[in-house]
Amino acid sequence: MIKALNIFMVFLIIVFIFSISNYYFSKKNINSKNFNRSNINQILKEKITDLPILLNDTDDVIEFNNSIENENNIKKKRSFWDLIKR
Repeated sequence: MIKALNIFMVFLIIVFIFSISNYYFSKKNINSKNFNRSNINQILKEKITDLPILLNDTDDVIEFNNSIENENNIKKKRSFWDLIKR
């Protein structure tokens, strides 16, 4: 039973590889690839013309937090010289 299953799986793999290679090397696929490669600029221009232009609605959405500058203005007494005095 296991041998039959193994043979069936190998057969399926061979059919799968054959069908993929058959499609990949077909004239239809080769012509399609060549057409897309030669006309890529035209295809992109057609797609770009259909894009809508969105309005900018992000004005004053982010407010800058200035707390870091406020904390830096507070000067703390350095305790290094106090350590040497002891």
